[in-house]
Amino acid sequence: METSPITSLIAALPQPVLVVGLDGFVQAANPAARELFGARIDGAQIRAHLRQPDMAAMLERVLGGQAEGCATFVTSSASRETRWQVMARIMPPGLIVLSLSDISDIEAAEAQRRDFVANDSHELRSPLTVLAGFIETLQGPAGEDAATRTEFLAIMAEQATRMSGLVADLLSLSRVEAVEKIRPRAPVSMDMVLKATLAALRPQIDAANVQLAYAVPSDLPDIPGDYDQLVQVFHNLIENGLKYGGSGGRLEIGAQKLVALPGFDGPVLRVSIRDHGEGIDPIYIPRLTERFYRIDKARSRDSGGTGLGLAIVKHILSRHRGRLVIRSAIGEGASFEAVLPCT
Repeated sequence: METSPITSLIAALPQPVLVVGLDGFVQAANPAARELFGARIDGAQIRAHLRQPDMAAMLERVLGGQAEGCATFVTSSASRETRWQVMARIMPPGLIVLSLSDISDIEAAEAQRRDFVANDSHELRSPLTVLAGFIETLQGPAGEDAATRTEFLAIMAEQATRMSGLVADLLSLSRVEAVEKIRPRAPVSMDMVLKATLAALRPQIDAANVQLAYAVPSDLPDIPGDYDQLVQVFHNLIENGLKYGGSGGRLEIGAQKLVALPGFDGPVLRVSIRDHGEGIDPIYIPRLTERFYRIDKARSRDSGGTGLGLAIVKHILSRHRGRLVIRSAIGEGASFEAVLPCT
């Protein structure tokens, strides 16, 4: 296709842009549009590429003479789903300019806001309701009963601690999400991260009477990362193993460098936390990193869980361009692997 002023102009734009004739055939496409639709988009019938119902209806209105239109178009790949806002506007002489803006992050932010209202408020309301109920009871005749007062105050303290932990985890998750797109680059020793985490968790390890098997080579290479966030990752994973896998009596921590792994461009560090507890039915594994998702809600709350630990882990690893791999089966314990790029 011969280069025209329009082609040169839209080539400088970062978002996908198409110029379409009133007959529906694409007359120009910038590099971003070719990357999205493929080189076949040049000269193609636009109706064949934007066939989703809302999008198709908007196209027909604009091709029929409506001055402008807007619709949402969704594309999918193996790793993610992308939502595009498509703006169409007629310009002389008889051309339609279609510009696509990626609104996936905006949609995700809106979904998180809805989740906060629906889930976070519910999680906070539960302990507040308990506290309000016991305060009202203690303000009545029950407040004169020393045994009842002692029992109720202990429950109130437990609920206040749960609420404090929930707020702390929500703030932590918010901080992680705020910097998730900024990859940390400071060199971090994984051996130091794990030893510092175990030192902090030693009282819980001793209380759970769990045998710890530590197989982490001291000569592992440093990786680019945020030391404090990585400590939080392994604090959450090891604490998770103690709470839900401690019945197996053994917790194994291992690490190794791998020269290559599918999905990564170079060498990676794989750190695994394996317990020998009851295990997890594989059907639940894909949802474990969702906010507030619990397989056994009563057991999770009884053990002090907020339902946010693995969500925090997922977001921190995402910031480090890594990933969390969970393997488990009922009766076989569970393995949580953090995979982090070495470069």
